[in-house]
Amino acid sequence: MTSTQLLAALGVAVVLLWIWRASARRAKAAANAARTGARLLSLTGRMLVMAGVIVGVQWVVITHRGDTVLLLVVLGLPALFAAYTLTRALTITSYDSPRSKGDRR
Repeated sequence: MTSTQLLAALGVAVVLLWIWRASARRAKAAANAARTGARLLSLTGRMLVMAGVIVGVQWVVITHRGDTVLLLVVLGLPALFAAYTLTRALTITSYDSPRSKGDRR
């Protein structure tokens, strides 16, 4: 084997190693994105369930109308819950940075 062939073989090995590492990093990034998407979907589900509960309670109180104070409480209190939930949903600030091999938990 000549020195040119040896250098070419070494170059091919380095390129293959580089491609392998790049694909592994891309796979890790895709897994992190999927985890973040699952968290957002879970939060959306909780928001929809809470909205259903609020609408149900309001419907019962409005259809069986009797006390004006109760009506105002039933309409005002869920507005506070909705504001709190929407505020939390729209201000997600956590960032999951990828860990390197030397990092500890």
